Amino acid sequence: MLDPTRYACLGDLLRDAVGAQADRVCLIEANRNRENARLTYDDFRRAGDALAGALRQRGLTRGERVAIIMTNQSRWLISAYAVFVSGGVLVPLDHKLTGLEHAALLAHCTARWLIIEHHLYRQLSAADGFDDLAVAHILVTEAPASLSAPGVEAWENCTADGPPPRVDQHQDDPACIVYSSGTGGRPKGCVLTHGNYLYQCAGLMRVFELTPDDRYLSILPTNHAIDFMVGFIGPFVCGATVVHLRTLRPEFIRDALVRYRINYMAVVPMILDALKRQLTDRFAALSPVRRSLAGVLIAVNRWLTRYEPDVAISRRLLPAVHRALGGGLKALFVGGAFTEPDTLRFFYDLGIPVANGYGLTEAGTAITLNDLHPFRADTVGTPLPGTEVRIAAPNADGVGEVAVRGKTVMSGYLDDPQLTARTIVNGWLMTGDLGRIDHTGHLILVGRKKNMIVTPGGKNVYPEDIEAAFGSLEVKEFCIFASNYLWPDRGEMHGRLIMVLRPVDGDRAGQRAGVAIAATNRGLADYKRVSAYVGWLREFPRTASMKIKRDVLAGQVARSTDGPTAEIGS
Repeated sequence: MLDPTRYACLGDLLRDAVGAQADRVCLIEANRNRENARLTYDDFRRAGDALAGALRQRGLTRGERVAIIMTNQSRWLISAYAVFVSGGVLVPLDHKLTGLEHAALLAHCTARWLIIEHHLYRQLSAADGFDDLAVAHILVTEAPASLSAPGVEAWENCTADGPPPRVDQHQDDPACIVYSSGTGGRPKGCVLTHGNYLYQCAGLMRVFELTPDDRYLSILPTNHAIDFMVGFIGPFVCGATVVHLRTLRPEFIRDALVRYRINYMAVVPMILDALKRQLTDRFAALSPVRRSLAGVLIAVNRWLTRYEPDVAISRRLLPAVHRALGGGLKALFVGGAFTEPDTLRFFYDLGIPVANGYGLTEAGTAITLNDLHPFRADTVGTPLPGTEVRIAAPNADGVGEVAVRGKTVMSGYLDDPQLTARTIVNGWLMTGDLGRIDHTGHLILVGRKKNMIVTPGGKNVYPEDIEAAFGSLEVKEFCIFASNYLWPDRGEMHGRLIMVLRPVDGDRAGQRAGVAIAATNRGLADYKRVSAYVGWLREFPRTASMKIKRDVLAGQVARSTDGPTAEIGS
């Protein structure tokens, strides 16, 4: 097994990793129920080296920035490999942004090179400000023969006979500029070094080491920090196979799990909830006798795996459940947002361990991760090897701002020394998240510092903490706000907690949900009770990692409503 920390840069590590595997399949590209491509490590190396050589021939120099705007596919990973091998700095951008947003980020990072899908190029080239960008070289995938513009070339034609000479790089050199998912009017480009990624990879491999026989299902955007590491760098270093799926629809995810007998997958809570609903519906469709028997077997599995997971035992006790998810799952990884403990327990009791973690773009990928020894649904795990976590200025309950130090913390924000100085203080990354560390060293998060609500009685309330109490609410999605945050001019509502909810079909006004909220309220302290709700029929705005954009949602609600849909009865 390769030791990433012994390498100077990602390009050297990836070169050795793909060169060591040769005929093993490294990448499968699937779209719904169709397979588009299947590459061995040797296929991947030859394609990546040819592109890297061509980039150098066309003038790419050490440290130049190359942006990528593409959906999940083999060309994304081949292009990233080529950028690293040729000495460039990768700027992965979210393909779901608008052309205007892409143009703003390209202007901010001053990238001179761009690799982009044709339909996204059309969108970008029509955006205001495109002609003023510093981009001089554009490689367009799947471009029509008629495409002709200065500096624009078909990606498929950009090849050379072999790789460029090795480029001298160091662990402290920038490897990527990653725009944090919360980027809005003020771009925040996190400058992540080769060392950040090398040590992150080493830390994750010490907790969960993939083998060459493992298959990883990649469904999250490759530009995002989570899948970039655990769906590209990590599997390639371990010699595993990555299956790219170009859809998030639950039925196609489950089909891919079965078809490719997937062993690992990283998800966000929303996808985990969808899989849970599918399994719950299957249980509900069983006859009473079979449903009762399933309950007994689940209870037996819970008892036998109470100290640590044992997938072999779980598969024997609950074979139908495991066959429905491919029969090969060893673990799921979840992060990006808060995951309900009940959801984690649901999967664990079925013998499908879910390792939940916590991380920030500014810290590479993961800061903490549950190793499942023992299983803990109430925490986000312990710090990865080489990472330190402390609680800054804790209150009487031990709750304070989570601070992180280690070799995975970014070097700073691009061209923003003031913001960098406010964020990294005396070597510690101030995350803006609030939490506490228990006696076992596990981190328990309670919410975002900026989201904290102070009630008229002086109590500190964290929306995320209250949302956890409503985890079983039958709605499509929901979010809790302070009333004065939604409607600042409604002084008579100051300090009240309002739930914005998207009802399930058939409950358009959210009336059934309102009854359920009232029932849950009765088990909460007075200052944690939701007093009213807003029925919202549109999808919630989300980041690339599927976190709800609370500030954007609040603005939409404020502009569209002047008060709650209904009060919550006692």
